[in-house]
Amino acid sequence: MTTIRESRNDRIFKAFIYSFLIVILIIVLYPLIYIISASISDPTLVSSGKMWLWPKGINFDGYKLIFQDDQIWIGYLNTIYYTVLGVLISLAITLPAAYALSRRKLVGGNFFMMMFAFTMFFSGGLVPTYLLVKNLGLVNTVGAMVLPNAAAVWNIIVCRTFFQVTIPKELEEAAIIDGCSTTKLFFKVVIPLSMPIIAVMALFYGVGQWNDYFNALIYLSDKEKYPLQMILRQILVLQELGNDNMATSISNSAAEAMQHSQSLADIMKYAIIIVSTLPMIIVYPFLQRFFVKGVMIGSIKG
Repeated sequence: MTTIRESRNDRIFKAFIYSFLIVILIIVLYPLIYIISASISDPTLVSSGKMWLWPKGINFDGYKLIFQDDQIWIGYLNTIYYTVLGVLISLAITLPAAYALSRRKLVGGNFFMMMFAFTMFFSGGLVPTYLLVKNLGLVNTVGAMVLPNAAAVWNIIVCRTFFQVTIPKELEEAAIIDGCSTTKLFFKVVIPLSMPIIAVMALFYGVGQWNDYFNALIYLSDKEKYPLQMILRQILVLQELGNDNMATSISNSAAEAMQHSQSLADIMKYAIIIVSTLPMIIVYPFLQRFFVKGVMIGSIKG
């Protein structure tokens, strides 16, 4: 068996590539490691800069303060509910729309595609959108959290390309000859063959729904319906206001206590970041094997 010997230029190029990837890896990993370490370290060591990578003076006060509030658990349940429901609704809209647009026999398909694409560049604006949601009676309801952003045009385009590349018309014709209706064709043939893109779309919509707080800020007034991100935002805002008010009325003898409180507030911020992102980090590895395949097939045709 003959082996191909690498030239000197090849070795230099490979060394450059590995060095570049290592640098990128460090740039990506350092903030993540720092946030995790800061969230469980002594607040004074973090604020003084003595903790710069690994945890020092293990301290879980930030997590204790967060989870002492029952609203956190209510927010978690609300966010899980909004995310699951939102993903199901988004997939129920995106997949049929994309499949219909991918079929050449759709009358006016190009026109509909142009209208879809038009909304990517021009929208009605915030005020008209709010008035629409209000007139539909969705203000302060679950619908306000899952319906306004139920479908993303870019995701429809990606799915459309996936169906064009993956589902050949010969397969469709064979199923129809065997007596398969259009609806049965979609659910029995197309959907089982489209699991990679479905997983990718579920991840895209799920992450967007999980991180969304803007709709809650605009449309929700009942705190019992707040998602997790909205509650965490309130904690941060109230903490900032509390520290500012304390700073204006503090005496010199309480300066040290004030500094400790500020340090604890900073630690709480790091803990909030971990609490709000951990579920998505846990879910991603289970969908990773579909991610690259689904995106590549859905983004490139030919």
